[in-house]
Amino acid sequence: MKQFFKMFFASLLAMIVAGVIVVAVFVGLIIGAVNSAMKAKPKTDVAANSVLFIDMKSRFGEQSRENSLALFMGEGSYNPGLYDVVRSLEKAKGDDHIKGLVLRLTPTPNGWATLQQLRNAILDFKTSGKFVYAYGEIIPQSTYYVATAADSIFLNPVGDIELKGFATVLAFVKGTLDKLELEPEIFYAGKFKSATEPFRNTQMSEENRQQIKEFQQDFWTEFSTVVAQRIKADTATVNQLAATGAIEFPKDALEHKLVDGLWYSDQVNDLMKKKTGTAEDKDVKLVNINKYANNLDGVHGKGDRIAVLYAEGNIIDGEADGNTQIGSADMVQLIRKIRRNDKIKAVVLRVNSPGGSALASEVILRELQLLQKEKKLVVSMGDVAASGGYYISCYADSIFVMPNTVTGSIGVFAMLFNTEKLMKNKLGITFDKVKNAPLADFPNGYRALTADEQQRMQRGVDHIYGIFKNHVAKGRNMTPEAVDSIAQGRVWSGADAVSIGLADGFGDINRAIASAAAMANVSDYSVVTYPETKDEFEVFLKRLGGDEGVAAAVKANLEKEINEEYPFVQQLKMLTRLNGSKMMLMPFSLSIQ
Repeated sequence: MKQFFKMFFASLLAMIVAGVIVVAVFVGLIIGAVNSAMKAKPKTDVAANSVLFIDMKSRFGEQSRENSLALFMGEGSYNPGLYDVVRSLEKAKGDDHIKGLVLRLTPTPNGWATLQQLRNAILDFKTSGKFVYAYGEIIPQSTYYVATAADSIFLNPVGDIELKGFATVLAFVKGTLDKLELEPEIFYAGKFKSATEPFRNTQMSEENRQQIKEFQQDFWTEFSTVVAQRIKADTATVNQLAATGAIEFPKDALEHKLVDGLWYSDQVNDLMKKKTGTAEDKDVKLVNINKYANNLDGVHGKGDRIAVLYAEGNIIDGEADGNTQIGSADMVQLIRKIRRNDKIKAVVLRVNSPGGSALASEVILRELQLLQKEKKLVVSMGDVAASGGYYISCYADSIFVMPNTVTGSIGVFAMLFNTEKLMKNKLGITFDKVKNAPLADFPNGYRALTADEQQRMQRGVDHIYGIFKNHVAKGRNMTPEAVDSIAQGRVWSGADAVSIGLADGFGDINRAIASAAAMANVSDYSVVTYPETKDEFEVFLKRLGGDEGVAAAVKANLEKEINEEYPFVQQLKMLTRLNGSKMMLMPFSLSIQ
């Protein structure tokens, strides 16, 4: 029996070792394949008489992404960012193999400024004389806005299309906190600073309602104008259609000229076959813009270099743990790298951020100011560049926005949660302490703040708010009084930002690049982007060595499953772990639908 157990455990150990080796070899092969794919990104062959294809369900972030795992699933590994999408459309204009463009209209995760830049790029593509068609089965207003750039729009005969006006809906959790006896202690500067309203109110404050109403109206003006141009009517007609709910069925959309036909997808394909000379028994050669973007060069142009530095996501202290975060430590390293590169003559900071940590914003701004002593700095704002996102932008030599950009929100807040009643009454947990100074346990979450501690918190918030306003005054050449009149945490549309002096003009990232080059007195230049594109699967594999691997997988799946709600979840997570940190963050996950 003793010999049996000896042989049994020896065999078991051998099996475990063999299993580890097999797994290690398998992971090694995958990593090798990933590295191989990264080193030699395959070009996309474009056959004659092809049609470029854009699926509006795709999210076009600021920076392109790689995911080599998709190669094993028969999908493209490259997801182009907005800048590369625009560049791809520019390239397709002069590509003789591309005969036209077709849009698949679906609900889209993209913001309004992103959609505005995409629409402008499609209008530019049309100047080549190539056709642009759009087809959809469910067409929300945001996607229809882009579709108005097409030659023809087709809706499924039993599909759905929206023209109903805009709404912004915010969730308030104060009632939930009351039930839990969880008491938020909130301090803020700026009467419009509404980021904490969901925790302290059960509805919008009048100031918040006012600012949302005003920038929502700016967005609607842009939307109704392009729709009116599309249906060859005035904006009053569009307003009337929305107010009366006139667009109820597909036939209503056709009657009011929102669409050019109630067609099925096969009918649209037949139309494209005729336009491209494709035989009836053959399929139209569609080239997804994700794959077409593979043909773009990483560094394009010649001569000196203009750097595009992406700042996308919430601003946090230290290193970022995701692709949509701006880590202060990461940004400092990148800015220093760019500053020390003599080949780079100017920098475009592309900001798409609702803000975040006040300290991290200050750390990033300081490094940008050092860079600015040696190179010109231009800011290009995306969907959102507010609060901390505006903080890091305010000293730029020039700031460009889209009319549908959300910006401003010059204000500060801090928040803690007093868990004393929750712990005692719900969980039976009590706390006791010994301390040798009054502030030794400040701040904390197990008791209410004293009056003196509350005053300290408010003074800290007011202090950071004063610094914020002073930065804006110096950076924008404004008086402190003028800044205060447009600050107060108020959110502005890009259209308003230009008129009140928070931005210099309208334009996309291409205009910002051209402006930076002109300021640097360079005409023959190439464009390089930072940070370098990271392969998401390779990053995931590296994380498997630590506890972050499972968390990363859960996070990725969560984002995929609750795509529309995920930004809300991210901000909720950030706000609930503040612990008294001074924050410059946008009002709670604002969106216009």
